[in-house]
Amino acid sequence: MTDLVILPGLDGTATLHAAFIAALGDVFDAVHVMRYPVDEMLDYAALERRVRDVFPAANPVVVLGESFSGPLAISIAADPPANMVGLILSTTFAKAPVPLSGWVAPMASLLPVRSVPLSMMTWMLLGQWNSPALEEGLRHALMRVSPKVLRHRAGLAMRVDVSGLLARVKLPTLYLRAVGDRLLSSSACRSVASSIESCTVVDVAGPHLLLQAAAVDCAQIVKRVARENRWLR
Repeated sequence: MTDLVILPGLDGTATLHAAFIAALGDVFDAVHVMRYPVDEMLDYAALERRVRDVFPAANPVVVLGESFSGPLAISIAADPPANMVGLILSTTFAKAPVPLSGWVAPMASLLPVRSVPLSMMTWMLLGQWNSPALEEGLRHALMRVSPKVLRHRAGLAMRVDVSGLLARVKLPTLYLRAVGDRLLSSSACRSVASSIESCTVVDVAGPHLLLQAAAVDCAQIVKRVARENRWLR
């Protein structure tokens, strides 16, 4: 069997994937959702070292990089562990996810993350797919993480550029693109898909938090592509 390793979004709490994992059923032998420290400011390189240190070794592994963790997943896939067989990217980027983010990045440390209205966050991240359960899950996840860590990660995402590694990714890759994404520019997916030799893009009706708002649809796509690419062994 094959394991799935999920590298989570900005919160890094590993608390927002229950519905997606449930919808996957038993297609994977195990699903590991990485947890990032809630009170420690680590850069992408440090996070990558942590992921590699605990990378499952017993089975073939597919890595899923969600949003903030996309650059991390790309970096791992460019120099993959011997048992990594596939890459999944969900609503993510290789560089500057929003227009002018390079200009905004230096100010990320000043963002008053705790005072941003939840309604604004849900409009941006969930849009018309919002629900009380999704909103509460998002609120709970963000409240668990230190504001300084959230600001630090936002700044990292706005400065990162791993586009030079994309051509080195030779593993079969699935990109889940949210048709209702209000956070990422449309170029984020195009730049990734055009630079990875074997990349399949699938459009999914949903917002930026795609694995949460369209868990069943995403799971069905992942299962289908996993079988087509013979990731399941």
